[in-house]
Amino acid sequence: MASVGQKVYAPGVAVSEGNGGLPKIDIKSPHGSEAEIYLFGACVTSWKVPNGKDLLFVRPDAVFNGQKPISGGIPHCFPQFGPGPMQQHGFARNMNWSITDSEVIEGDPAVTLELKDDSYSRSMWDFSFQALYKVALHSTSLSTTLKITNTDDKPFSFNSALHSYIRASISGVSVKGLKGCKTLNKDPDPTNPLEGKEEREEVTFPGFVDCVYLGAPSELTLDNGLGDKIVISNANWSDAVLWNPHLQMEACYKDFVCVENAKIETLLLEPKQSWVAEQKIELI
Repeated sequence: MASVGQKVYAPGVAVSEGNGGLPKIDIKSPHGSEAEIYLFGACVTSWKVPNGKDLLFVRPDAVFNGQKPISGGIPHCFPQFGPGPMQQHGFARNMNWSITDSEVIEGDPAVTLELKDDSYSRSMWDFSFQALYKVALHSTSLSTTLKITNTDDKPFSFNSALHSYIRASISGVSVKGLKGCKTLNKDPDPTNPLEGKEEREEVTFPGFVDCVYLGAPSELTLDNGLGDKIVISNANWSDAVLWNPHLQMEACYKDFVCVENAKIETLLLEPKQSWVAEQKIELI
């Protein structure tokens, strides 16, 4: 189980027992927004804006048992995105993180979580590292900062993504900002993506979609089909991924879309080097 210790947290930050008895962090802004973050996987599972609407989505088949990654919210993909030599999307979403800091920034709460290597991570990826993940809540936005540091004495390579599940009505969803990007389309064959170029001003989701956008812009605009416009901006996440499983998840595919900030091409970190990437999801 994740250890939270007996600690006093900043105003607006509290730890409670979540689904399956897993510890979670509750953060509440004086402006009326609130979020939940499970220490297992450092997964943000809920973000409610002041009108009470939750803009994130957790799949109905999500398991909260501390064994399987939480399916929904904003899971981490690190140090691997997608399939590869280790488990799907790496191990960061399948480990317990710890709280290292909580603070109030300009009246709004923020919390920082940490993940370090252990015998479990080293069984798949034999490197020493530190991951720091800061989540900051504002009245109409949620910001995250991920910092990966090489604490080993040898270089390592990785890729990463934030696999954000946004609540949606898929027939009405559109994403603007990707026209002109190089695409790697994993439909129909995920093991042999088709290279192409996005020609559409607005990307829609009439069927199965699994597509990587290389060199994506720092800002995308999502219409979630539920009457909300959401701007997803980033710094240093160089790529984007759009995903909706369509009939592969018949029970829930109509209710969400994944718009992911990602670093698809492998990044090399020398000892003591760090890589930092920021994301902001804002209701406009």
